[in-house]
Amino acid sequence: MGYARAATVSDLPLVRIENLSTHFSASRGPFRPPGVVRAVDGVSLEVFAGETLGLVGESGCGKSTLGRSLLRLIEPTSGKIFFEGQDITKLSQRELRPLRRKMQIVFQDPFSSLDPRMTVRDTVAEALEIHGLAHGRVALDERVAALFAKVGLRPDQMNRYPHEFSGGQRQRVGIARALAVEPKFIVADEPISALDVSIQAQIVNLLKDLQEELGLAYLFIAHDLKVVEYLSHRVAVMYLGRVVELALARDLYDHPSHPYTRALLSAVPVPDPEHKRERQVLEGDVPSPLNPPSGCAFHPRCPIVQKGLCDVSAPPLVALRARPTHQVACFKAEDPASAATQPVAAP
Repeated sequence: MGYARAATVSDLPLVRIENLSTHFSASRGPFRPPGVVRAVDGVSLEVFAGETLGLVGESGCGKSTLGRSLLRLIEPTSGKIFFEGQDITKLSQRELRPLRRKMQIVFQDPFSSLDPRMTVRDTVAEALEIHGLAHGRVALDERVAALFAKVGLRPDQMNRYPHEFSGGQRQRVGIARALAVEPKFIVADEPISALDVSIQAQIVNLLKDLQEELGLAYLFIAHDLKVVEYLSHRVAVMYLGRVVELALARDLYDHPSHPYTRALLSAVPVPDPEHKRERQVLEGDVPSPLNPPSGCAFHPRCPIVQKGLCDVSAPPLVALRARPTHQVACFKAEDPASAATQPVAAP
């Protein structure tokens, strides 16, 4: 169930972000100065070779912005991004280009991410040509055919256009395009949310098989907590631009420590009627990142809020003494070790 450590996980992080923030300017009306949307607000995370870090949270919490920021598809406002130990935060686009091979993305909507005017063969071959990985029609066709076979498509489908494929097949094309340049790290940005339920399991199992075969690392962004549980080694929970809990998958699902995480998990159906979870319904709506609450961003909806503390100060992400690889940003979390404030390393 995604609990075991991947066999190829390294002791050193492949990707590391430190205090990463991505803010956007936003209009607040004709007679008011522009505001600042804090889409990502001081996030520190690590992803290790061969592991899947799941990233979950409600819509609008900043998950996709975080994924695209660490690839520098969106330029972060502040913080640092390291890939294989190299600080890539300030590299120019020309300097960054060789690293693009190693860091790829699979988008949420497989139809809008493919050029409808290009055959899928040309879409995948384009990446090979740009990075000089194959030359000439024959060599390109052979590489594309091999990639199609790897993701479960027939090579004789190469010359079709995106509209001739189903949603699941288009997502396989998107995965083939990401694999074409032999990456080490892939951001999977809600790759199954636009697909039929009957197809989702096929794509998830494909990603899992590819990871085992190729030693890939994933940042898997999703809102389906059962899928994240199945695929992930560790899970980070985001709320309003910040990570509020980070733990091994088994610990997070068995011992959720942040009230927001507990509320999310309480809504997940449990197949065993003997082990029903008590539903915890959150009051109110997610606050606007244009005008976030003071102190802990979750405090207006928190069932255990402590007035005079939670509404004044933002709790840091700290480890629990009982489970040092389990971090929680909550003043009332069970047994916090106040000195442990660094990102959790892989077990």
